[in-house]
Amino acid sequence: MFKQTLSTFSPYLKPFKKAIILNACLSFLYGLSSVLVTMYIGKAIDSMTLSSKTGLVTQIFLIIVLTCLAASSFYFLQRISQHIAYTSMKEVRKKGYHKLNKLPINYFDTHSHGDTMNRFSTDLDYISEALLTLFNQLFPSITIIIVALGIMLSLNVILTGVILLITAGMFLVNVMIAKKGQRYFNAQQQLLGKVSGYINEQFSHLKTIKSYEYEETVIQQFQDMNLELQQTGQQAQFISSLTNPLSRFIDHIGYLLIGLVSGLLIVNFSLPLSLGMLSSFIIYSGQFSKPLIELSSITTQLQTAFSSIKRINDLLDEPEEDTYVRKLTQPFTPIGDVAFSHVYFSYDPASPLIEDFNLTVKQGQTVAIVGKTGAGKSTLVNLLMNFYPLDKGVITVDSVPITDIPKDELRRSFGMVLQETWLFQGTIWDNLTFGNPQATKQNVIKACEEANIYQFIQQLPCGFNTMIGQSGVLLSEGQKQLFTIARTMISQPPMLILDEATSSIDTLTEQHIQTAFDNMMSGKTSFIIAHRLSTIKKADIILVMDKGKIIETGTHDSLLKNKDGAYSSLYHSQFSH
Repeated sequence: MFKQTLSTFSPYLKPFKKAIILNACLSFLYGLSSVLVTMYIGKAIDSMTLSSKTGLVTQIFLIIVLTCLAASSFYFLQRISQHIAYTSMKEVRKKGYHKLNKLPINYFDTHSHGDTMNRFSTDLDYISEALLTLFNQLFPSITIIIVALGIMLSLNVILTGVILLITAGMFLVNVMIAKKGQRYFNAQQQLLGKVSGYINEQFSHLKTIKSYEYEETVIQQFQDMNLELQQTGQQAQFISSLTNPLSRFIDHIGYLLIGLVSGLLIVNFSLPLSLGMLSSFIIYSGQFSKPLIELSSITTQLQTAFSSIKRINDLLDEPEEDTYVRKLTQPFTPIGDVAFSHVYFSYDPASPLIEDFNLTVKQGQTVAIVGKTGAGKSTLVNLLMNFYPLDKGVITVDSVPITDIPKDELRRSFGMVLQETWLFQGTIWDNLTFGNPQATKQNVIKACEEANIYQFIQQLPCGFNTMIGQSGVLLSEGQKQLFTIARTMISQPPMLILDEATSSIDTLTEQHIQTAFDNMMSGKTSFIIAHRLSTIKKADIILVMDKGKIIETGTHDSLLKNKDGAYSSLYHSQFSH
């Protein structure tokens, strides 16, 4: 699994081939100089025992030079490692963000927003820290191990065998612990995303929670998830934390064995082991095992990073919206004829929603869609915008199937005012011209006046340059909706979709902007979803939907004549008091 995960992630390191090669060279230089320092320390000890002052001065000078070389090479090694780790993560974050914009709508319907955000923050931080550690330690450790092993073999084969035996024991311990701990780290990362998503959801609806006095239940649910995360995290940390102390325990046993075997070799076999050589060998054995201990000490970090890489790769491997192969020879400039022909659709195959739906709308007509909650009103709009693929049937705009129209051109043809308003943190001007950055100030002012929001903007200290959001002015839901209405007017789309466009606006303000709506919809094909039936009296066609089907159709007056009809019942229920 590690190999597959890393091979999936390796393309992000390809642009850093030169930096990685330089990192490897500096690592070799650092490792070699560190090992040579140990060799000259042993020679210096022998020079002191032999009272050779000339050789001692030379060896001390070489020790100083090699130490400075090791320090400088390690400094540049760290700088390059930081560049590789953080720059590669920047590219992954960028690719992930682009990926989100290409995912179908149903991905966001089925995945927690908090969990998705966690992949861009915590998971990428874990990966960058692991990469930094690997590039700082992996190549230097390999160099030190190889050079130290060579010198130890030249000193004494038997003692080298003892060190290799101890090292093999440490390696086996690390492998067994890593295999056992990985599943806990995977579970920990999944739970962390779940908790983040839950917190994000609760904070987004804090007013609703407080209004229903649901705090205790929410706290209990959070505590249950938090306890599960704590238990899983403790298990993961406990198992992985065994690696370092066990490795050090085995390493210390190695020192005892080296002392024991060295004594036996000197006493029983009279081998010529000088004090300096024995000192160097003991230091080399530490240099040989220390990199393995250090690598084992970051097992927790590496296992967390592997889990994070898997979560990032899962996001990047998500199927994108169907790619479009252009079938049109010219840019799509719709007139506004829309037709639904034998359309079938369901979010869940087990629960059909829309079945054999047919509708023809001519250019400039205003179509109002009414019905009970869950009747399929908003679903029609989602299908028209090609947010979801049809199970069966076809939707056409100007006799062209929407599947043959580039999605960006199709969606740009519709201006949408939704019940859920959205304004980003920025200036009022940037928010208003979001759909039409080339709009003139005159057009913007006119739209704001028609949307009954211009007077409010004039009262602000910076006017159109006023910031919206936490660092600027805070808007009510009604004001936000007026801004979205003005934004749609400024974008001047050929077709309109108004989904509860005045749900957060008081009745008096709604009456003021109704004229602006009429002017905006004049000559444009418009789809209106409304619960306030008083706002759709002038609609050319009113569709009454129930369970995904049209049960009534006609104008406001003609539908009211059928006193036993569904529309008449809805209308009189609103105006009977």
